[in-house]
Amino acid sequence: MYLTLNAITKTFPPRGGNTEVTAVNAIDLDIQQGELVTLLGPSGCGKTTTLRLIAGFEFPTAGRIMLDGEEINTRPPHKRDMAMVFQSYAIFPHLNVFENIAYGLNVQRLPKAQIAERVARVMGLVQLSGYEKRAPNQLSGGQQQRVALARALVMEPKVLLMDEPLSNLDAKLREQMRTEIRRIQRSLGITSVYVTHDQIEAMTLSDKVVVMNGGRIEQVGSPVEVYRRPQTRFVADFIGRANFVAGTVRGRENGALVVEAFGQPIKLATQEAHPAGAAVTLIVRPEMIQVRKEAGTYQGIVRRAAYLGDAIDYDVVVAGQLLTASETNPLQMEVYPEGAQVGVSFYEACVHVLRSA
Repeated sequence: MYLTLNAITKTFPPRGGNTEVTAVNAIDLDIQQGELVTLLGPSGCGKTTTLRLIAGFEFPTAGRIMLDGEEINTRPPHKRDMAMVFQSYAIFPHLNVFENIAYGLNVQRLPKAQIAERVARVMGLVQLSGYEKRAPNQLSGGQQQRVALARALVMEPKVLLMDEPLSNLDAKLREQMRTEIRRIQRSLGITSVYVTHDQIEAMTLSDKVVVMNGGRIEQVGSPVEVYRRPQTRFVADFIGRANFVAGTVRGRENGALVVEAFGQPIKLATQEAHPAGAAVTLIVRPEMIQVRKEAGTYQGIVRRAAYLGDAIDYDVVVAGQLLTASETNPLQMEVYPEGAQVGVSFYEACVHVLRSA
C-alpha cells in the first residue's frame, strides 16, 4: 500500500479536570497510489484529526503512518511531500493569482522559468488561464477555491489533502467543483485524502469511503458498498436515508433467505449466513419501497405525501411502524393523499440484512 495508517491513536490531554480525550482510536487504513479516499462522518468523529495526523500538523500518540514504504510519524509537514487545501482557502490577499500559486515554488527557490512553466501548466489544469494578475478579491468563491487547489497541485506532492474544501460554496458551485476536483485528480492520478461531512460529496468523489464515528472506523468500501451493504446500523443511518425493519429469520428456500417481517414472510436475495430464529434488522432504503393503490405485500396508510418533481415522498404506516418511501418512477403520476390505504412492497433483491444487536 502507498499510504498506511497502522493502529493510529491520538489522545489530547485533559482540560479543566476532565479526562483525556481520544480523538482517534486505533484505526487501520490502507490507501493505494492514485486513489481518492474520503473520510466521512459527523462532527467530532475524528476525521479532521486523522487528516492532520497524515499531514503532520498533529503527531500520533500511538501507531505508525507509512508513506511509500517509509515511516513519517515524526516528520514535520514540509518534509512529508504532501500539500493541503484548506476549508478557508488561505489565499494571501496581497498577492495576485500567479503569486499565490507560485508561493511555495518561490520558497523552494526554483528558477523563474521553471516556476512560470509549472504555474502556467497548473492554471490551465484548473481552468484559470488568463487570471494571473487578478487579485483574490476580484475572484468568485469557486475561482478562489481553484487558486487554493492550484497552489497545492503546483508543488507536485505525493499526496493531496483536502479539508472540507467546498463547504464555503453555494450548492450549485459545490456541485461544479466536485466534478472539477474529480476530473483533475483522475487526470493527474494523484493520491488524495478528502475530509467531508457531506454524504453526496463522498459518494460522488470517492474511489473509497471511510465512514468514521467516535474516533473509530465503522466501514471502508466503495460508495456502492457503503450505501447498498452497510456493515452497521450507524453507516446505514448516516449515509442516505434508511428504514429499519425488525425481522426474524425463518430459514432458506430455493436459495433465498426467508425473513418474517410485519407478521409475513419475505424472501431476500442475500448469501449472508443468518441462522433460523436469528433476530435481524432489514435495511430498506426509501427508493426500495413500492407504494401502489392495488394490493402489495403489506397494507399501509399514507401519513404524508410530497410531490418533489423527480420523486414522490411518502410516510406510510405499516403494522404500526412509520416507513419513508420515495417513488421515482416517472410513469407513476398519481399522488396518494394522506389517509389513503395503499399496498406496500419491497424490492427484495435490494434489501440488506443486519444481525440485530
